[in-house]
Formats: sequence, structure tokens, C-alpha cells
Amino acid sequence: QSGWFYHLWLLDQTVTTDSPLLASSWPGHGYDVLLVEDRCYNGSAFSPFTALHSDSGSFPIVLYFNQPVGGVSSSTVTVECGFNKNEDLLWKPLSASNSQTARVWVAHLKIPSSDLHSTVEVSVGHSKGIISTRGFEYSHPSMFSFKVHVQPMERDFSQVSVAESISLREENFKIYGTQSEESIINSFNQLSIKNGHESTASNWRSEALAKEIECFRELLSLMDCKIGKLTLARLLMANDVMSYPFANKLVHSEEVLELYSDLMKLDPTHYQYYKDEHSMVLLQKVTSSKESLLQHCFHYKDSVSSAICGPICLRLNNLSLSRMGAFEKLLWVQMLDLSDNELQSIEGLEAMQLLSCLSLRNNKLRSLTALEPLRKLKLLRVLDISYNQIGDHSIDTTRYLCSSPLSHSVGSESNKDETVTSDVALIDNWEAFYIFKDFNLNQLDIVGNTIADEKFKSVLVKIMPKLKRLDGKLLG
Repeated sequence: QSGWFYHLWLLDQTVTTDSPLLASSWPGHGYDVLLVEDRCYNGSAFSPFTALHSDSGSFPIVLYFNQPVGGVSSSTVTVECGFNKNEDLLWKPLSASNSQTARVWVAHLKIPSSDLHSTVEVSVGHSKGIISTRGFEYSHPSMFSFKVHVQPMERDFSQVSVAESISLREENFKIYGTQSEESIINSFNQLSIKNGHESTASNWRSEALAKEIECFRELLSLMDCKIGKLTLARLLMANDVMSYPFANKLVHSEEVLELYSDLMKLDPTHYQYYKDEHSMVLLQKVTSSKESLLQHCFHYKDSVSSAICGPICLRLNNLSLSRMGAFEKLLWVQMLDLSDNELQSIEGLEAMQLLSCLSLRNNKLRSLTALEPLRKLKLLRVLDISYNQIGDHSIDTTRYLCSSPLSHSVGSESNKDETVTSDVALIDNWEAFYIFKDFNLNQLDIVGNTIADEKFKSVLVKIMPKLKRLDGKLLG
């Protein structure tokens, strides 16, 4: 086995670039961002990818690197605009482990309502200090710029009805017409960072990979070997990455998906690993081109809602996904439908800082702590986690990754925690308190989970006083 592990390590060393690169950002270069204070807007003059509702008058700037990095700060990332001082921006890593290194970093830019039109320029890495976890410096400075247009509040929303429910179900969507497709495709052209340091793989690396692929094809022609199929799948994906590092082309995706499907049948002991890899390749295929991603974009029903802004919903439902990925292509998404999949984890979803509506209905989430990535989505207003497996398993090993409100480590986080020790119901459900206390949800669906009895629902109402709807029922 050591030979196979060495082969895998050697492949990783051959394909992975030493110096970190900025893979994508939001807003993208050349975007016209419409920051909407008035929730009931027409927005027809702007791409639905770039219209964003904000109660606070601020919006996130998201940097997505190709590998975990540290050192992102106001000294290494410069944000130039007329209304904001660069040193006032606080950059935070979005990491599940709460470490100071991450692929994704975010800062929130405050826009004064008096400044209705502004240009923002973001320079990354022009000063040294951004370093990967492998110890390599960010040596390819990048720059992108975008325009911000503020639409001020025009109505008194104290009288707006909250009766409308947001439902990411089949009957509420329609396919885009041909006129809309053109504007969407144009928006996709701005999603990725165009580095000025794009290079193709060196000849010897390409030749070495080609020879390896040929050898393993020959091996599989002689015998049905599971390690041969697995290695060939890895080699083919590596070949695509090296041959088209910035074009997002997946020439061999169909063959790789077939190899992982075969492996799930051939080696059921490691079924989940193959399933996860299959999901990752499938998502890369879906997001590899504007045309393929467009097939999963749907228009939400014509309606006025205080919970959502953009009408586009990315529907990745019913794809048998067990793992999420390709987040660098999905930073623009505000409505996401992941229903009817096989997700046990949503790790990485914290990168999608614009999410306002999310459906995880009918998946395999087994615990409340599996929802932890959602704590970092400050714009999330509608969440459907109905018909999962939360509460089915009495032993949740991931719960020990969370700190109890009774521990010293959490007691200093907020004054809200001081009330927990006097409320028996919250003490008994401290995982729910930990996960949901930072949410600003208007609507939550949790029906169909073992944990979702009336007592637990009353706890959720205490934790989230802004909640307007629970399991479709309007709260008093």
C-alpha cells in the first residue's frame, strides 16, 4: 500500500501549485452592484446576480483562494473608494475549525446612503504578508474593481405584511426565457479572477501524466482492479486541471463519474468515499461552463417578499449529492435548493456569503452541529431543514466540537448567554442555542426531524425572537 500512497502524494505534488492564487471573488471584476434598501424593487436594469438587499447598508467582499492562506488584512488587501477608509475593514477567515487560515476571507463594506454611485477597487497581495499553510507567499498580486449603486428606502416597511411564505418547491419556479439567458451568461463571464500569471503545465509533467494514464488504461483492460480505477480517476482529473488550469474545462468528467460509479459497486466497504468524490466531480462538471450552470438556474415566482432580493434560484436538487464543493463558482448565489440529496455535511457552505434562502429539505443531516457553517451566513433569512435525520441518533460525536453555554469559553461571547443558565429548556438544548443564537431567520422549516417536537419548537422561538414563520405557521 505504501507504493500507492506514494503515487498519490507524487500526483498531488505534481499538480498543486506552490504559490497561492486568488481563484474568485464577489463582487466580480466589472460588476455593477445594486445595493437595495427598498426591498420591493424592480431591478430590471441590473443583472439578478448583482442585486443585493441590505438592512445595514453594508455588503460582503469575498476573496476565495485556491488553497488556505493566512495574513489577509488591511495591510495586504487594499480597498479604495471615496467613502471608506481601508484600515477600518476587518478581514475574517471563514473556516470550520476557527483557525486563522482559510480559503475564504470576508470583509463587510459599509456604504453611506448619501453616496448613491461609487467605484471600488480591491488590490490583493501588493504588499507581502499573505502566506499559505505550506509556507509559500502570495506572489501574484491581483486587482479587481466594481461599481456600487445604492437604491435608498422609499417606503415605510413597518406596515409590510409578513404573511407570505417562501417555498423552494417545483411549482414556484419557471425556466428562463431566451432574452434572460443572454444577461445571465454575460454575468457568468465576470465570476472568476483573471490572473495575469496563467500558465500551462510544463511538457514533462503533461507527458508524465499521459504515460501514467496509458499504463492504467492498459492495466484495466487486463483486470477489473479497484485501485486501478481509483488511480485512473485521479489521474484524469489531474490531467484536466493541469491542461486547463483557468478554463474550467473537464474533458474527462463523464469517464471519471463512470469510474466512481463502478467503484461504489466494486468496493462497497468504501462506498461513502467514492460517493463523495463522485459528488465533487459532478459539481465541478455542473459549474464548469456558463451553459451547464444555466440549466440549473430558475426564476422564482413573481412576488414581493421581505425575505429575498434576487429572483434567481440555483437548483442542485435531486442529484444524489453527498458532499458540496465548487464554491468558488457559487459566490453569487442568493437562493439555493439542495433538497432531495444525500448530504450528511454542508462544510464549505459558509463561503456563500450572499445566501438568503436555503433548502436542505430531505437530506441526511444527522445533528444540529452539522448546521454550524450556516452560523457565518449573516444574510440568511429562509431555511428549510425539514425531513432530515436530526434527533435520530442519540450519540452525536460532533457535539463536542461546540462549547456549552455553561462553559467559561462561551460565557463571555454575549450578554444573551447570561440568561441561559436560568432557563432549563435552553440548558437542555444548548446545541440549538449555540447554532441558532446568531441567526436572523424570518422563516424556518424543521418538521420531519425526530427532534422537532412542540417543546423544541418553543425553544427555537425563544432563541430567535425575529422568527416570523415556523413550519409554515405564522407566529403571533
